Amino acid sequence: YPFCTIDPNVGMVPVPDSRLETLAAIVRPQRIVPATVEFLDIAGLVAGASKGEGLGNQFLAHIREVDAIAHVVRCFESSDIVHVAGRVDPNSDMEVIDTELALADLATVDKGLERAAKAAKGGDKEALRRKALLERIKAHLDQVKPVRAMQLSGEERHEVRDLQLLTAKPVMYVANVIGRGLTKDKSAAWRRSRTRRR
Repeated sequence: YPFCTIDPNVGMVPVPDSRLETLAAIVRPQRIVPATVEFLDIAGLVAGASKGEGLGNQFLAHIREVDAIAHVVRCFESSDIVHVAGRVDPNSDMEVIDTELALADLATVDKGLERAAKAAKGGDKEALRRKALLERIKAHLDQVKPVRAMQLSGEERHEVRDLQLLTAKPVMYVANVIGRGLTKDKSAAWRRSRTRRR
């Protein structure tokens, strides 16, 4: 497999903000510290990762606490760079990742359901409510649909926040291209595939 580590690469990127410079000119602090964005670059998932294929999915724990996921999708051909599936197919790659993240969330929800079911046996109203919510989420994930696409209230989202569900996080798909980027045909196909995933 092209990826041989479960440890993430971490990058800190300062966020340029002209307002900060304006404020610094007025206040004249000893030091100016811009806001930063921390990126965690993890190994790519392969089909079957939830069953132990490739490196498995244990490294997903590294991204459970992130605010959003940027999924970099290969959109270029090169005989010098091996593709794990043997062919470049961005739509298939996005589908594999979406499926594997849903399966990882499904395992998390199943564990949460077990705990909620035990607590609900005693008649605990909060546990009964949580169990019903987790059953709805499980049914949604069983269809390989992301939790972020569910119509959950703010209270319901807060209720399951402790589970750190990966498919509840916003996702940005990034087309990894070379040269001049996407051709018109590929660009149109990319937009169509993105529209289907919302």
